Amino acid sequence: MPNILFTCAGRRTYLLKYFKEQLGNEGKVIGADMQLSAPALSVADVKEQVPAVYAHDYIDRVLDICRRNDVAAIICLNDLELPILAANSERFAAEGILPIVSPTEIIDICFDKYRTARYVESLGLSTPATYINLAEAKEALAAGRLAFPLVLKPRWGSGSIGIEFVNNLEELSEVYAMLLKKVKKSILATASTGEEYILIQQKIEGQEYGMDVMNDLAGRNRGVSVKKKLAMRAGETDKAQTVNNAEIRAIGMKLGENLHHIGNLDVDVFEKDGKYYVLELNPRFGGGFPFSYEAGVNFPKAIIEWLKGNDIDDSMLIPAYGHTFAKCDYLVEV
Repeated sequence: MPNILFTCAGRRTYLLKYFKEQLGNEGKVIGADMQLSAPALSVADVKEQVPAVYAHDYIDRVLDICRRNDVAAIICLNDLELPILAANSERFAAEGILPIVSPTEIIDICFDKYRTARYVESLGLSTPATYINLAEAKEALAAGRLAFPLVLKPRWGSGSIGIEFVNNLEELSEVYAMLLKKVKKSILATASTGEEYILIQQKIEGQEYGMDVMNDLAGRNRGVSVKKKLAMRAGETDKAQTVNNAEIRAIGMKLGENLHHIGNLDVDVFEKDGKYYVLELNPRFGGGFPFSYEAGVNFPKAIIEWLKGNDIDDSMLIPAYGHTFAKCDYLVEV
């Protein structure tokens, strides 16, 4: 059975627990983070401390962990690390280690929210009106192609860092200038390039849904789990219900079949007036995955079987519908 390394483990305690449940006593879960006090490391079989993902020796340190712990696969839980692992995938492959991460081109499409919008449109799917140039956004407002309220956020962003809402032209100019400065002082500075690194987007006010679009290790779509979001907290799904929505599921299948990502794709969708808008594509396990797993979606088991060279019945990736779950905090000793 494979040993699996989770990098940037952070607070994803549940995900390490899910994989431990499916590995049983035949494989180990190794957790790595900048801080040994990261909550997720409390459930790991082996705990490892690493430097920041942008450190010059980060990949060397992760490789060393893999060698010492006979790691077969790596699962990354942080947006900022995904491009780094993708760019170094051949170094791991040369030693028989599989980073379960999509190729660089796919990571770039997902990480760059402007490219995400253009890609979604290229598939004939809907996404909110999106601009990266302030002058062009103001022209669109004057012409009626764009309307307040708007969302401003980092073009290369992670979580809910730097998200702002504006309701008039004065706020638009002020908040845009403020975010330009704020991003350059944040952890997103290294990822943000050029001069147009703030996204200006139509705010869609309606019901929000989340999807787990599950592809196998060859990038073939194997399942889609749709969840109706009932509450959010700190940019993550806090309460949700699994739903049988064929229209949204078809959107997920189209994304999975065309993007050919590896592993999980966390997708945000809004519904307004019967129309569905795709907002974000995150090529990793997201905060909404527990709602799928607890409803019967055993994607961890599927990944383990694929790592062993076996195939799975896709029915194990279909959730039981109508199940509602809510997250809660509890203490772990670190």
